[in-house]
Order: sequence, then structure tokens, then C-alpha cells
Amino acid sequence: MFITFSKQQKDQLIADIQEYFIKERGEELGNLEAEGLLEFFKTELGPYFYNEGIKQSRKVAEEKMAQLEEELFLLERPMR
Repeated sequence: MFITFSKQQKDQLIADIQEYFIKERGEELGNLEAEGLLEFFKTELGPYFYNEGIKQSRKVAEEKMAQLEEELFLLERPMR
């Protein structure tokens, strides 16, 4: 997948996965297992979240463009 994280971000995500598993499932995951889950999420599930973000961004951009178009029409001067 084309998503890349800095080492700091990756370490934080791994720690978050480990924390989730210990709190919610009572299972302790090592770094290797948590990193494997992160790669799975990133590769298999990431595209769904990415595409949904693109879809929502497109909707916001279209709404802003419609507002801009309305504002530009309001700036037009009447012609004789």
C-alpha cells in the first residue's frame, strides 16, 4: 500500500494495537505480532478508509465550489 508512516507514527500505532489487545481481549501482543496486524490493516483495510476519505473530500469540495459560484454570481454588476 502507498501509505507510509514515520518511525514515530508506526511505533505509536503498534503501541496502540498492543494496548487495545491487552485492554479488550486480555492478550499480550509482541511488537512483531502488532506490526503484522498494522500491515494487515494498512494493506487490506486501508484502501476502504482512504477511498471513503476521498469521497467525503470530493463532496466537501463540490459544496465549496457551489458556494463560490453563488458568491461570484452575486458580484456581477447589472448591465444596461
